[in-house]
Amino acid sequence: MDELTTWLLLALGGLVAGVINTLAGGGSLITVPLLVFMGLPATVANGTNRIGVLFQNGVAMSRFRKEGFGGLRGAMPVLIPVLFGSAIGAELASRMSAEMFKQVFGVAMIALLYPMLKPKSKSKSDDITNETPRSRIANTLIFFAIGLYGGALQAGVGIFLIAALSRSGLDLVRANAIKVVIIGALTIVAVPVFILHDQVDWPFASALVVGFALGGEIGARAAVAGGEKLIRPVLVLAVVAMSGRMLGLY
Repeated sequence: MDELTTWLLLALGGLVAGVINTLAGGGSLITVPLLVFMGLPATVANGTNRIGVLFQNGVAMSRFRKEGFGGLRGAMPVLIPVLFGSAIGAELASRMSAEMFKQVFGVAMIALLYPMLKPKSKSKSDDITNETPRSRIANTLIFFAIGLYGGALQAGVGIFLIAALSRSGLDLVRANAIKVVIIGALTIVAVPVFILHDQVDWPFASALVVGFALGGEIGARAAVAGGEKLIRPVLVLAVVAMSGRMLGLY
């Protein structure tokens, strides 16, 4: 495969992943295995993917703000535990062997099936939950764990964030707007770790940046229009297919 074709495929993969990431989460389930398929070790693929994710969330955050859904204020209360978790998770991931990372990544993708397949209660609105608010300690621990996961693996962290934010009573569009701020912040913390460990392939990252950024713009527009439900089946198929690939089942 020549360099131009490789670049275009990665940009296209980043575009699709950027849309999925911005609408819900799980787009890295496409791009990380794609980078591995292109010949990168799994650990380098994980680090390289973060560069595209960083630009995607920056673009999506800007678009949400222009649409009247700025997420910075909503993200502030949970940023500290998320950022601490991200720093620790990124350091742990950077020290894994490529083979161990593939196994952990595959198992994590299977685990993501539960929040994606879990039906919503019919007694509640699609947008607002009326459950008892979590305590501050519980909230801190939950977002620290999400940051830890996001720093280490990234893929699907948006799904966990939407679940946690929606549980707090936010509608899905607002939850998405806050989610892109949080993921952007945890990615800023994680990226230097992977760079220091020489786990970023910059030519491949350049292609992902273009695709992810465009996907972030498209995804944010679709999210405001209520498009999250459209990609749920696609996410489930991606998790099943990519988890099988990373676990070596086929």
